Amino acid sequence: MAEGGSCSNTSAGNGVCIENGAESPTDDQQWRGCSMEEIHRGLNEFELDHLPAVRPSDTHTVLYHCPIREPDDVPPRPLRAHHKWDAIHVRLPCSSKSQYPVTAEDGSSTIEARWGMIEKALLQPITNSKELQAAILSYNTKYEGQWNFRSLHRLFEDDLDESESRVFFEDLLPRIIRLALRLPELVQAPIPLLKQGQNHSVTLTQQQISCLLANAFLCTFPRRNTMKKRSEYSTFPDINFNRLFQSGGKAVIEKIKCICHYFRRVCPTERDSSNVPTGVVTFVRRSLEPTELPNWAECRAPLGVTPLHITSDGTIEDQGFGLLQVDFANKFLGGGVLGGGCVQEEIRFVICPELLLSKLFTECLRPTEALLMVGAERFSDYSGYASTFEWAGNHEDCIPRDSSRRRQTHIVAIDALHFMQSQHQYREDQIKRELNKAYVGFQHTLITPAPGVASGNWGCGAFGGDPRLKALLQLMVCTVTQRPLVYFTFGDAQLRDEVHCMHSFLLEHNVCVKDLWNLLTSYQSQNMPGNELYNFIYGCISNTLKRSPKTKLTSPKNKSMRNVLISWLKPKQTITKEKPISTSAPRRINLSEDIFASTSDSDAEGTEVAPEITISSTSTWVSSPAEVEEEKNAPNLSTVDLTNQSQSNDSVANVLNCEEIVLDSAESARPETQISKSKNNTSTEKQLGKSNVSPSSEKPTGSRQRSLLEMLDQCYTTKSNNGPDTKRICLSKISNPNTKTPTKQQ
Repeated sequence: MAEGGSCSNTSAGNGVCIENGAESPTDDQQWRGCSMEEIHRGLNEFELDHLPAVRPSDTHTVLYHCPIREPDDVPPRPLRAHHKWDAIHVRLPCSSKSQYPVTAEDGSSTIEARWGMIEKALLQPITNSKELQAAILSYNTKYEGQWNFRSLHRLFEDDLDESESRVFFEDLLPRIIRLALRLPELVQAPIPLLKQGQNHSVTLTQQQISCLLANAFLCTFPRRNTMKKRSEYSTFPDINFNRLFQSGGKAVIEKIKCICHYFRRVCPTERDSSNVPTGVVTFVRRSLEPTELPNWAECRAPLGVTPLHITSDGTIEDQGFGLLQVDFANKFLGGGVLGGGCVQEEIRFVICPELLLSKLFTECLRPTEALLMVGAERFSDYSGYASTFEWAGNHEDCIPRDSSRRRQTHIVAIDALHFMQSQHQYREDQIKRELNKAYVGFQHTLITPAPGVASGNWGCGAFGGDPRLKALLQLMVCTVTQRPLVYFTFGDAQLRDEVHCMHSFLLEHNVCVKDLWNLLTSYQSQNMPGNELYNFIYGCISNTLKRSPKTKLTSPKNKSMRNVLISWLKPKQTITKEKPISTSAPRRINLSEDIFASTSDSDAEGTEVAPEITISSTSTWVSSPAEVEEEKNAPNLSTVDLTNQSQSNDSVANVLNCEEIVLDSAESARPETQISKSKNNTSTEKQLGKSNVSPSSEKPTGSRQRSLLEMLDQCYTTKSNNGPDTKRICLSKISNPNTKTPTKQQ
């Protein structure tokens, strides 16, 4: 595969890579496809909203007084409410209901308040790691013979010099303890558990998070240590740090360094609290029902309209500013971060330790669930990966805050399947599961255009996923959710070029989501090795062209369809923000078959239409003319789920979900030399649907559907008090193509 982005596929003969109208990249350029300016739609990286402002509601628990009245350099004031000790809230160690059996020297047993035991143990002088272990075990007596904090001992006895260890036990550890013991003061309201099947959000201050994490560091949370399957929290991740302290490996030592550095940054001293963070962080659990998911086999969104920037350089956290950043998650949030694990998710959690709090209240994710985390601050730099991971010092996070005091860092946790046998990932049910999982993470309810997605080899590596397949799956989901995609290959230049060439090929041949779905789900039956997936796709589309000599795939050489859609989605300099749409009920849109295709032969004359790609067990074939005619006349409707899409994007959803996109444009349908020789001598303006000829002189339109450009031409203008007038598409005119309503010429 050439570094310049051009490629050829000898077996398929059609693997020619185009550059989407841009100049071919130089050999030393690390990225391919669209520029980052295009990904951000020509706006500032942080100009597009991801979520609405924080506002308490039945589905959003806020643990501080909202709106915030304090100055920006003062933490928000904690909200006061009655604590709850039940199965749907976090059981806090400071609760009066938290009790622990204590055995006296004479053998008698009594029940004591656990918080009193914690205070007594931690307020004693602690001068080394062994004394710290003894203090923690004094209120976790059931684990005296099981817990051995060998990695903690190794850090302070072997890794750090004597002066560094003394600073920790004389200065930092007392600060951590004081912060942990302020729990009754800083968290005065119950924290709900984000349980399976819920759509609920929790927002806390950074100060509250640091206090809760200090308690996790000291292993104070009750009922969170047992690993038994039927225990109360068996479906939740672990939160106490005991497993981290006793796990082996050099990476564990480095992760503990990251955690200690975080506490050094956020724990106030006795006389100075200026270092206390003053922002807030939001955790959003998303859960969708099966009826809210797309029907991938019927989705007609053209893949080529999704802008793709793919690079072999950089990382999601370093270069994904302003984008929805994907956490390659474990269904138990954090994965092995409090154990021996040290890959993408674990690294992100230790350089941004506030993410660790998700482990306190987030039940393990189901197949159609995801967790969105907004506002987490980064505190550490690092180098290496897995066994070579090392803490590399302090990191000053310069990401701006939103109006709710959240850092504009948006991370979505989606867990991929673990494939013990790599061929299983090409099964239809497995492909559908991964598509649905990514859709839950990427879907949105935004009025303004959605920011792009920063992702990469999700579920690959130890989970056995094929990065070429995962790249296509995420491209399909970004197409349906109308988000640009930034894909990081983490140094793999060959993968970068192969994925870019495939995307260009899909654009050139106008392949839609359902076509790619059919190809992917038929791949396993061909008994081909996993590394032949792209060759299989190239071959199937090439065979489709060869078997239909009278029908030619529309090749948008001047990219008119793509340019129209991207320019229409691209916001103006001033974005008109509207009231968010309620997420209580999903919205479904019924689209008729061939919404832009004419049922008149004369209307279709001179227009090339891409044939539907159909896969059989032995070969690729194209539907016969009789079958095509029968399908056109079928009265049934195709239902496309576009859950909670914005109202202003409804017409784009219609455009992106058509089976055959026909541009009634002379430039895209016929060469320029043929325009002047048209039989009807029709002007270009009339072909674009802008003719002023009376309806009686036009062709019969009783059964004719509107073209794309006719639809885009019908719009109205919304007056804005804060900026220029905003162009909006008139949905009523789109939904009823036979209604003749005068349109305002722009």
